[in-house]
Amino acid sequence: MFKSMFDKLKKGLEKTKKQLSDTFSAISFGRKIDESLFEDIEIVLLKADVGIQATEEIIEFLKKESKKRKITEGEQLKELLKEKLIEILTPCSGKLNLLGENPDVILFLGINGSGKTTTVGKLAYQFKEEGKSVVLAAADTFRAAAIDQLQIWADRVGVRIIKHKEGADPSAVVFDAISSAKAKGDDIVLVDTAGRLHTKENLMKELQKIKRTIKKFSENQPCETLLVLDGTIGQNSINQAKTFKEAIDISGIIITKLDGTAKGGALIPICKQLQIPIKYIGVGETVEDLQPFDPKAFVEAILE
Repeated sequence: MFKSMFDKLKKGLEKTKKQLSDTFSAISFGRKIDESLFEDIEIVLLKADVGIQATEEIIEFLKKESKKRKITEGEQLKELLKEKLIEILTPCSGKLNLLGENPDVILFLGINGSGKTTTVGKLAYQFKEEGKSVVLAAADTFRAAAIDQLQIWADRVGVRIIKHKEGADPSAVVFDAISSAKAKGDDIVLVDTAGRLHTKENLMKELQKIKRTIKKFSENQPCETLLVLDGTIGQNSINQAKTFKEAIDISGIIITKLDGTAKGGALIPICKQLQIPIKYIGVGETVEDLQPFDPKAFVEAILE
């Protein structure tokens, strides 16, 4: 099982690996360690979207540790780089915090196009496979297409969906979904919300209202508030995350579409700047390609 998941991870992160690992090997092969090599490594890291601050920290570590450990060959620096990336990313990993409250409520945030609704569908599938009963709440009532997309996932996975008409109050949908789940003893409610960043103030008010609605049922809920970020936009997603953070407490991040980008290195500045646990990463189209974030496996995959 682990091998097949790691194989999927490697395949999904192939573009980042080419940008980072393959280029690193090409520039360091047969070279002695000197200042010009560190300058070349710096360029490789920046191109992989590792970011200026993290890149400077990594280069400083490579210089110091290579000297301390008497490393002279360029290729040997890759193991040091792995070590440093794992050290940076490890504090940012975290499992889902399910409380077993029947229902636990997980709130999903993210702008349109981030892969939020697809992520809700994939997690619904994974929970169902674990034997949990799941209800989907279609609280993105501003786009009929969003409700339709969630309905398709509900049908595909075989779970219940609570939805109202387009333009309905999202909080009313959430209220009905939790009431229904409570009445039937369901385990989990997954709430899909709207992502209209251009109306920031309204979006914030709406998210806060949804959260208040959830808390009417239990002060401990939502047990998770997860922000879904599009991996293809790299570090630019940091500003998106900060906007959502102003509106609502975020307990975790899910980064999608990493199979479609060479910017997987952006997880490093995302981790360093936001200091919010990365719960899952999306590395492909299938339901199994949404994987719990494992820093060691991630680094092994991009620096193999």
